[in-house]
Amino acid sequence: MRQRETDVTTTAQAYNLQSLVSPYAASPERDRSIGAILIDSGRLTAEDAERILREQKEKGLRFGEAAVSLGLVKQEDIRYALSRQFDYPYLMPGSGAVSNEVIAAYDPFGRQVEALRALRGQLMLRWFGSEPQRKALAIISSERGEGRSYLAANLAVVFSQLGERTLLVDADLRHPRQHELFGLPNRSGLSAILSGRAEGSAVERIPDFLDLSVLTAGAVPPNPLELLGRQTFGGLLEGLAGLFDVIIVDTPAAAVGADAQTIAVRTGASLLIARKNHTQLGELQDLAADLAQVNAVVVGSVLNDH
Repeated sequence: MRQRETDVTTTAQAYNLQSLVSPYAASPERDRSIGAILIDSGRLTAEDAERILREQKEKGLRFGEAAVSLGLVKQEDIRYALSRQFDYPYLMPGSGAVSNEVIAAYDPFGRQVEALRALRGQLMLRWFGSEPQRKALAIISSERGEGRSYLAANLAVVFSQLGERTLLVDADLRHPRQHELFGLPNRSGLSAILSGRAEGSAVERIPDFLDLSVLTAGAVPPNPLELLGRQTFGGLLEGLAGLFDVIIVDTPAAAVGADAQTIAVRTGASLLIARKNHTQLGELQDLAADLAQVNAVVVGSVLNDH
């Protein structure tokens, strides 16, 4: 039995991970002008850009100030262009395939996203580091409907906006949601990799966010706990840690099985989430105790009032 475990681990480490990960593309926008970005995004015509340039020269204004003063663009259009220049991308509502639930993608200056950035800072201090064993974090809760997928998706976006090469893994092989939140196909994902059936690039880069990639769950298998319990999963995370700075792992609710604890053992750490007026304190305490028994670090907890 010991020999078989060694063989499986070696196989996981021998994966050609580059073939599973879509190549990163360099951002061409950081060196481009605000006017060029606005024209390419359809927010401004070339003729209007000429008017703005004349206004800018005559009155000594910045391009954005001149554009707004002429009424040719809105302030949110200027913020959009600046976000592209400074590699801090976000989307206008209705402009992408990403769900509106991913608020960090659409409202980066709102109160909820400020709270997410504060959480990101705490996680950088308490867990994430350059060591491979401190790059993955499981998002865990006791019951369904407490906001695990929501938090995992939004955390992944704010980490990518920081310039961290971020991977979001949907390890909820029972009720996966990340493919829905990011508008991705769910044909080849984690379940296909763990069962040895993955072909091509299973990890998808999100085009609107330079440093964000998603590994969807794939087809729901009949044996999710057994797949996650294989040494192959641990070997996969180890390999991905060499390609990414931050790996956020979405999990099934602890109430449906031992999947979450199994995942937390592989990631090494977990973040507990509770929902206001929904989560039972006793269930959360029991979950924390279960994680302690398997030596999974609990780096903190989040109260979701969304």
